Amino acid sequence: MRLLYSLLTLSVLAAPLGAFAQVTPATDSTTTTAPAPGLSQPRKSAFAPSDKPSFIPVPIAFYQQETGFAAGAAILPVWRFGTDTTVRKSNARLIAWFSQEKQSTIQLTHTIFTPGEKLFLSGELSRYDQKLFYYGVGNDNREEAESDLEFKLIVFDEKVMPRIAPNLFVGLRYRLTSLTDITAPDNAEDGGANYFLRDPRIDPRERENTLSSGIGPSLLYDGRDNVLATYSGNFVDAHVLVNGGALGSDFKFTRYQLDARHFQPLFGSNNTILALQYLTQLHTGNVPFREMGGLGANLGGAIYNNSGLMRGLYETRFRDRQMMTFQAEVRQKLFWRIDAAAFLGAGQVGYKLSDYTFDGTKFAGGAGLRFRFNRRDRLNVRLDYAGGTDTPPSIYFAVGEAF
Repeated sequence: MRLLYSLLTLSVLAAPLGAFAQVTPATDSTTTTAPAPGLSQPRKSAFAPSDKPSFIPVPIAFYQQETGFAAGAAILPVWRFGTDTTVRKSNARLIAWFSQEKQSTIQLTHTIFTPGEKLFLSGELSRYDQKLFYYGVGNDNREEAESDLEFKLIVFDEKVMPRIAPNLFVGLRYRLTSLTDITAPDNAEDGGANYFLRDPRIDPRERENTLSSGIGPSLLYDGRDNVLATYSGNFVDAHVLVNGGALGSDFKFTRYQLDARHFQPLFGSNNTILALQYLTQLHTGNVPFREMGGLGANLGGAIYNNSGLMRGLYETRFRDRQMMTFQAEVRQKLFWRIDAAAFLGAGQVGYKLSDYTFDGTKFAGGAGLRFRFNRRDRLNVRLDYAGGTDTPPSIYFAVGEAF
């Protein structure tokens, strides 16, 4: 039984709310006074008065069976380049935590709109030292195969995309993952050897240190009104990543990914929002297990454009070469800074798309609360209770919406 319980909600609620927004006082007169001769004029700010960058630290504390107790912090700057308020705000997310079992995560992600939205940049630079449960490759893996798997992972992912039309960006994406120090203790739940060491879908080369490196074209349509908590608009991201020896990759494979989202208010106001997401990740070639599509993606990062997939499923509970998933969420404003949400997801993985069956669909869902600790930028803390296929319900904490 796994328990993930965050303690930081109380810390956020106890923080001075006045620090979460800046208000520019009105002047008493429209008259301006020229500076005295010889005195330098005040330096003009590069930001509109209401759009100065905000840096809000958030403490993190949780417990998991695999990691024991863990603690850390998150820093979440939000800013807008220039004084043009039609340019959407950029943001970054630095999360770092360390556990009593010596696991750690240091994750830096960013989403940047340059002045005039002439260029869009999005990516990740992260280091993970983790211990997770491994259940095998495939849509029908067994809970009895649960085995500990430890590894170190470095991720560098970057998209550079000039704008070619309103809300439309086209460019390149590069992604590198370095997987090292893989350890598989002899502790499978079924009493046998660690399943990672005997999984017939795992090539022996995949049990060694591996490097995946790929580059390819990327297209983005982003018509969302706000990237942190969207009320309305559409988002479509499509890219191809070609991994091969010319880029230093140990495996030759190609990834095709499509991420489509739709947001719309219900009942004529922004108090109730319907959010929908469809994501598919398909592969050809020799795909290492760590690069396969996975149902149950709660670690965040750039691979799924910072979205959480199938909340309620354990991290990559089901993984394979081809993955499709759909999720829907209703977000409801309650009172003050408190909102609620209910969500449901469905998905499936397989070696080939022809392996998909209706009975093989996996489900996950739940509900939770949101605390908007930064009203100006719509930045939420969310606490969800969710479960799914072959995964007991757990409590999930995160900063920002799942998608």
